[in-house]
Amino acid sequence: MSTSPADASRRAFSYIGFRYFWITTLLVSFAVQIMSVSIAYQIYTVTREPLLVGMVGLCLFLPALVLILVTGLAADRFNRRKIMAICLGVELACALGFLLFVNAEAHEVGPLFGILVVLGTARAFWGPAAQSLAPNLVPSEALSNAITVNASAWQFAAIAGPALGGVLYAFGPVVAFGTGAVLLLCAIGSVLMIPQPPQRESHAATSMETLLGGFRYIFSNKVVLGAISLDMFAVLMGGAVAMLPIYATDILHGGSIANGLLRAAPGLGAIVMALYLTRFPIRNFAGRILFVFVALFGAFTVVFGFSTSLWISIPALALVGASDMVSVTIRETIMQLWTPEEVRGRVNAVNSVFIGASNELGEFRAGTVAHFIGPVAAVVIGGFGAIAVAGIWSQIFPGLREQKTLDHRMVADGIAEPSAAQ
Repeated sequence: MSTSPADASRRAFSYIGFRYFWITTLLVSFAVQIMSVSIAYQIYTVTREPLLVGMVGLCLFLPALVLILVTGLAADRFNRRKIMAICLGVELACALGFLLFVNAEAHEVGPLFGILVVLGTARAFWGPAAQSLAPNLVPSEALSNAITVNASAWQFAAIAGPALGGVLYAFGPVVAFGTGAVLLLCAIGSVLMIPQPPQRESHAATSMETLLGGFRYIFSNKVVLGAISLDMFAVLMGGAVAMLPIYATDILHGGSIANGLLRAAPGLGAIVMALYLTRFPIRNFAGRILFVFVALFGAFTVVFGFSTSLWISIPALALVGASDMVSVTIRETIMQLWTPEEVRGRVNAVNSVFIGASNELGEFRAGTVAHFIGPVAAVVIGGFGAIAVAGIWSQIFPGLREQKTLDHRMVADGIAEPSAAQ
């Protein structure tokens, strides 16, 4: 069957710049997953201290929080492709640092945490630049498809990366970190192959108003504020990842194998849904579909929470991942469409930190509630909380609810569109 020009224009892979961008995302995602798993295992092998293992994620997240005003401004002021290349160069240096350190068979972990902070800093600058570059590589009618297929790349890496990292580490830490370094080197070559897209660069003097431009735009635009806060509070309430080991061991009685299956299920569901959305993209009623699938995310979390059978739990988590993929695609596309080019980096920096914080705080919420009233109640209450968030947000943010198409933005009746913060 022939493909019409209109259909071809909606496919992100029709554009060479995005193809290299997608390859870069896949390579970097695998490298980060392999190195994260390997460094956590290395630290635990040396120290036997779980608290230090938990600090790995903290070292990777904190730089993004501390530098939130700087990373977004850099993505708006400077060439985003070059920022990505520089960040990859720093990540490559970190991989080589890990490689040299573990090869020396040192028993001090302090330097490893220092390298992790540098790696987290590079990732902090990478996020806003990469997220802001994608809309420059495809036209608006292909943006939804671009976000979907790009998300499938990191979802695939999130599933296969930890397992691959574990296998590679079994052959020795040098093999694991060496593989990460090779992947990052290939990613540098890939990002440099992206044709230079048009980007509106500002050379105005930097002021506090400029630094806070992302926050100002988000809080002045209810569509963007609704999209970002919806994700944050839905994940904060409905996140159940921290409870998976408890479910696998104490509720489902399946041990480590069950834990692996439970962790893989949401990613598998997300990938299947991503493949579906690339073939059958959302054409109409995008805002309403968004809230329906956020509610479904919570509903399937409730099903998982009550389940005592692995045969119910795995499909429920797969449906959680599939629902989340739909909401991610719609939410991210709407947010990018409504965010002007000149402030996109700062908005994406705030969005990245909010997502990271909601994941961390969501696990903390689930763990704290589980400590007092048990894991089942923690998951079930969180699922109902996500459903409640979908219902409340659909009323608070009518402009987001009434967004119809993912090809271009629509200003709802009676809702003014604010200008960008410079």
